[in-house]
Amino acid sequence: MPQTRMMKLVVTGDDFGYCPRRNQGIVDCFQAGGLSNVSLLVNATAAKEAADLAKRHNIPIGLHANLTEGVPVCESLQTDSTLVNQRGFFQGKMGFRQVLQRGQLSMKQVELELRAQVRLFTDLTGHLPQHMDGHQHVHVLPGVREVFAQVLSDLGISFTRVPVEAGLHSCTWLPPHLHRFYTQVEQDALDSIPVFTRYGIRWPDTYLGLTTMGQNMSVSNLQRALHLALSTGHSTSASGEDSDSAVTAELMVHPGYPSLPQQGGCGEGPDDFSQSSDRQHELSVLSNPAVLDMYRQERVQLCAFKDL
Repeated sequence: MPQTRMMKLVVTGDDFGYCPRRNQGIVDCFQAGGLSNVSLLVNATAAKEAADLAKRHNIPIGLHANLTEGVPVCESLQTDSTLVNQRGFFQGKMGFRQVLQRGQLSMKQVELELRAQVRLFTDLTGHLPQHMDGHQHVHVLPGVREVFAQVLSDLGISFTRVPVEAGLHSCTWLPPHLHRFYTQVEQDALDSIPVFTRYGIRWPDTYLGLTTMGQNMSVSNLQRALHLALSTGHSTSASGEDSDSAVTAELMVHPGYPSLPQQGGCGEGPDDFSQSSDRQHELSVLSNPAVLDMYRQERVQLCAFKDL
């Protein structure tokens, strides 16, 4: 049954710039009406091409701040810094978290790298990011979130992502290791809300995307996630708007064509997920006319962060 409340939905294609085939898939998805926003990895191998494509096709674009994959943008941090391993690469999704938990991560170096990535984004696109989130959700981690909020506040970047998804705990199809990781991401995100609020950072009322990634994306699964998001309404947002107004939401997606071996990534080549069929599966579902029809039936309007 169609919902009575309207939803303004930002569908964000993450990892823009990862490789030429990811870039092409994201552009194809945008042109098909399947996404409304992109998040750029500025240290990825095809970042300049991605920024040029966003300009050419007028795609709203923000920064996917990356502290876990590839090489730092800030040259002084590429050797002998707490952000990198002995090979000069970032520590990885779990390695970064382990260094942070051991108290060995320099927040000053985190700040230097975040500011360097914003500068490079501005050089590539000609403007500041319209929003800024974290690759592999690093922006909501303890300590990092304070630095992240300070940088956004200083630079006047209004929007970020708060990955708290309704229905995550009752999601039976996620493997245990992913369920554990996503549950920790959610707790970190909840703990970030007071920090982001204090700095005047904004985010949509609700979030979806953890339970609909890769092969878990389907028309019915997206509809389920949207219904849950609509029912929770203003659960995480600090907007305080009237409950009868439109719900705002962000759907995190990763469409693309499978990366070719040795082509793409952020300096170490593409990861397994990028080379798998999962990316193309997301592209196919998001571009499916049935999804676009479902949006219309559910009174979901796709938009960018600047439209919220």
